[in-house]
Amino acid sequence: MRALNADITALEADAIVNAANTSLLGGGGVDGAIHRAAGPGLLEECRLLGGCRVGEAKLTAGHGLPVKYVIHTVGPFWHGGDRGEPELLRNCYLNSLKLAAARALKTVAFPCISTGAYEYPPEEAAAVAVKAVKDFLQETGSRIEVTFCCFSARDLAIYSVLLK
Repeated sequence: MRALNADITALEADAIVNAANTSLLGGGGVDGAIHRAAGPGLLEECRLLGGCRVGEAKLTAGHGLPVKYVIHTVGPFWHGGDRGEPELLRNCYLNSLKLAAARALKTVAFPCISTGAYEYPPEEAAAVAVKAVKDFLQETGSRIEVTFCCFSARDLAIYSVLLK
């Protein structure tokens, strides 16, 4: 596992994960950036998926991105942590990795799911993310290389501490 400060739409990996909304039809933040970079084919394919529930994940082709696949997952809105947010966020990572493993993908990049407009505190979200990925890799024996792609230097600093 590693963390870096980069534009997830420019990363070379087998798959990138999109912090999507339940419609999967694009939005703001990383979701909008991925849809813009991928081009109209991504939206057309997402329309066929029938949306996605919080904590679940769905897979599409990468279209105009430098990746084979986009794994779309819907993170929880932060309501203080007492409405199942940690488990829902954990499921985003686990379900995304299950899709990656089922396709025998070697490299996957995650954004900081739910920390933007969904207001999940970045420190808490990063702790959930790192633990979920560690647990998945240990429990399954998977050798997927996971990158946490941080949009800000602050997020990178949080992940860097957790990954030491």
